[in-house]
Amino acid sequence: MTGDTGQLIEAHQGGSDMATHTSFERGLMILSAIAEAGDTTVESVALELGIPVSTTYRYFHQLKAHGFVQEDSGIYRPGHALLALSGRHLTQSHLAEVGTAVLKGIVDAVGETAVLVIRVGTQAMCLRRAEPDKAIKYTFAVNELLPLTAGAGPRTLLAWAPADVVRQVLGGSLPRYTDNSPSAEQIQLSLAQIRANGWVVSRGELDPGAVSVAVPVMLDGEAVCALNVAGPESRCGSRAWLNSTLNSMNEAAENLAASLGSLASRRTTREVSDDARNSA
Repeated sequence: MTGDTGQLIEAHQGGSDMATHTSFERGLMILSAIAEAGDTTVESVALELGIPVSTTYRYFHQLKAHGFVQEDSGIYRPGHALLALSGRHLTQSHLAEVGTAVLKGIVDAVGETAVLVIRVGTQAMCLRRAEPDKAIKYTFAVNELLPLTAGAGPRTLLAWAPADVVRQVLGGSLPRYTDNSPSAEQIQLSLAQIRANGWVVSRGELDPGAVSVAVPVMLDGEAVCALNVAGPESRCGSRAWLNSTLNSMNEAAENLAASLGSLASRRTTREVSDDARNSA
C-alpha cells in the first residue's frame, strides 16, 4: 500500500496521470469487493472487476502484507486493518483475526459447521465460518445478515441485547422461515431462560431439518459474539451430541473471552501510559 499511497500523492500533485489514478481506483474496488464478499478468492475478484488475475494477485499481496486482508488456503477475507477502516470496534477486529482458528477447533471436535455471529444493530451477522468436509452440512455466508429472531446464534445475541433493541426486534412483524420459526411471544418468554442456561438450541427455525446450538462469549457482562454449531437432525439430534458439543463450545467460548479480556487489559494499560506521557 505504500507504493499506491505515493502514487496517489503524485496524482494529486500532477493531476494528469490517469493511469496512476486508475491504479488507486482499482485498489479501492478490490477492497470494496473483499469487504462485501467476506470470503473470496483472487480469481473471483478478478472476474467480478474485470482485472487481470496476475494484476489482482499483486494487489492482494500488498493488501495482505499491510493487514487489509487475511488468507487461509487461498480464501481471502477482511483483515484487521480493513475492519478498522470500516469503523468497527477493536473487539470485532480481534474476533475476525482469531475467529477462524477458534471455529476450526470446534469443527475438529464436533464435526459440524461452526460460525461466529455478532450483533449489528437489530440483526445478526456471520463474521467467521469453518466447515467440515462432509457432503451434507448447514452453513452461512461470511458477512451474511440474519434475523435475531430465528436460529440459536442470533437468539443468543438477542437474549443479551439492550432492552430497546429487544423491543424494536419483537415489536414488528416477525418473518417466518419454517413452521418452527418462533413467534414474538415465544421469544420474549424464552430470553430469561436463555440467560439462565447460557446456551440455546434451535431445531428447524431457519432451515427445515437443521439443528443448531449456540453459546455466548461474555466480556464484562456483555455477549460480544455467539459461537454457533449447526448440522442435520440425523447427526445432531441426540442428547449425547448436544452435551458433547456444548462442552467443546463452552471451552472455546471461555478461551476466546480470556483472549478478549487480555486484549482489553493491554489496551487499557497502553491508554494509561499514553495519558501519563501526554500529561508530563
